[in-house]
Amino acid sequence: MQFDWATFAGRDLHLDLDLKPGRRSSLEEALREAIRSGRLVADTRLPSTRFLAADLGLARGTVTDAYDQLAAEGWLVARQGSGTRVASAPIPTETSPDRPTASPPQVETGRCHDFRPGRGDLSSFPRREWLAALRRALREADDAAFDYSDPRGLRVLRDALSAYLGRARGLPVDPDLVVVCNGWVQGFGLIAEALRDSGASRVAIEDPSMARNPATLRRFGLAIVTVPVDRQGADPEALESRGSAPAMLLTPAHQYPTGATLSSDRRAAWIGWARDHDSVLIEDDYDGEFRYDRQPVGALAALDPGRVIYAGTTSKTLAPGLRLGWLVLPRRWLDPVADLRPIVDRHTSALDQLAMAEMITSGAFDRHVRHARTRYRRRRDLLLTLLADQVPVVKPHGIAAGLHTVIDLPVDGPPEDEVIDHLARSDVAVHGLASYLHRNGAGTPPALVVGFATPPEHAFAIAARALASSLADLYRGSALH
Repeated sequence: MQFDWATFAGRDLHLDLDLKPGRRSSLEEALREAIRSGRLVADTRLPSTRFLAADLGLARGTVTDAYDQLAAEGWLVARQGSGTRVASAPIPTETSPDRPTASPPQVETGRCHDFRPGRGDLSSFPRREWLAALRRALREADDAAFDYSDPRGLRVLRDALSAYLGRARGLPVDPDLVVVCNGWVQGFGLIAEALRDSGASRVAIEDPSMARNPATLRRFGLAIVTVPVDRQGADPEALESRGSAPAMLLTPAHQYPTGATLSSDRRAAWIGWARDHDSVLIEDDYDGEFRYDRQPVGALAALDPGRVIYAGTTSKTLAPGLRLGWLVLPRRWLDPVADLRPIVDRHTSALDQLAMAEMITSGAFDRHVRHARTRYRRRRDLLLTLLADQVPVVKPHGIAAGLHTVIDLPVDGPPEDEVIDHLARSDVAVHGLASYLHRNGAGTPPALVVGFATPPEHAFAIAARALASSLADLYRGSALH
C-alpha cells in the first residue's frame, strides 16, 4: 500500500493508493474511500486533472478517466466553470450488510445508485429558463406584487394555471377557484382541516398509497378507511362495504405506488359515488403530465368539477424544493379552504409565483415538460430492456406513465426485505411495496417500487445496469432464473 499526499485547494489530503493492480482503478478507489469516510465532504472542489496528475506522478489521462468514472457513478459532479466537486448526496460512512435501507418518509439516502421514487431528476431543473423567467417577472411586476397578497395566490399565476390546466389536463378552471399553496403536503393539510371543521370524522384513502397521508389526516383527528387497489385502480365497491366517508383521496392518472391508471368505468363509478353520498373526491395529480404510450389522460375533476378537489404541484415537473402547488376547489369548498390559508403562512413566495407564471405563459414550462417526458421515457425503456434481458423472472408494471415502476418479484424467491438488503449491498436504493401498505401486508406478493427518474442523467445508465446486475446475481443459478 502506498500512502500519498495530494494538494486539494491548498490543503493536504492523505490518499491510500495501491498502484500495482491498476493506476486508474487505484485512484478511483482511493477517492471513493476518502468520500465514503467523510475526509472529502460534500461540495469539496477537487484539483484540476493536471495538478492532481502532477502531485501523484500519474498521467493526466489516468486522472481524467478516474474523474469521469466517479462522476458517472454519482460520487463527483463536474460542471463547466466550477470544476469537479464531491457530489452533494450523502455517501455511506460504513458498508455493513446490516445497514438499514431507507423507508419512504426519509429524504436522505446513503446509496450510490438512488432509485427511490417520489421525485424527478434534480440535475435537470431548468436553471437558465427559471432565471430568465424570474428576471422578466421582476422587470414587469408592479410594487404591489411584493406586498401581502391574496391568500389564494397572485392573480397572474392563477390565470396562468387556469389556462395551463385547461390546455394540458383537460380541466376548465375558473381562476377564482384556484388556491396556490406550498406543495402537496400543505395543500392536503388545508383540505384535511377544512374537512374536520365541516364535521367529517374519517377519510378514505387508497391502499397502498403514500405513507405520510394517513399521518396528515390523523393530525387533524380524522380516521382513515382503506380502499384496495388493483390493476384498474381503486375499487369503489370495496368502500361501500366499509361504510360511508365524506371524502376519498385518489391518484387516478398514475396510482401511487402501483402505477395503475384508474379505468374509465371506475372513474365514472367514483363520480357517481361522490354524487350519491354527497361526498368529495380529492385528486392528487402528482405526475399526470408524464405519459409515454399515449396522450396523458385528462383530470378526473373534469368529469364533475363540483365534486372533485384537484391538486397539482411542481414537485415532479420542476423540483420539490420550489414548494409550489395549487388546489382547484369546488365552489362550496373554496371559502373553507381559502380562509385557512392566511392562518397557515399567509401566502406562497411572490417571486416563485411570478416566475412560475412567466414560465407557463412564455411556453418554457411546456417545453421543459416535453423534454423531460422524452428523457424519462428513454430511461424507462432502458431499464425495461435491462430487466428483460438479465432478470426475466421479475415483472415490471405500471409503466405507461409516471416516474416509477413496480417490479413484481417471484413469490417463491427471497422475501421482499431480503431483496432490498441485497440491492443495498450493491449500493442500490429502492423501496419495497410493503412499506406503502396500510393494512396487514401478510400474504402480499413481494415487489419493488423503483423510481427511474431519480438518478442524475449522466449516471442513469450505470445505475440501471447496477440494479439489473444485482437482481440477476440474486436469482442466478436458481430454478427461478
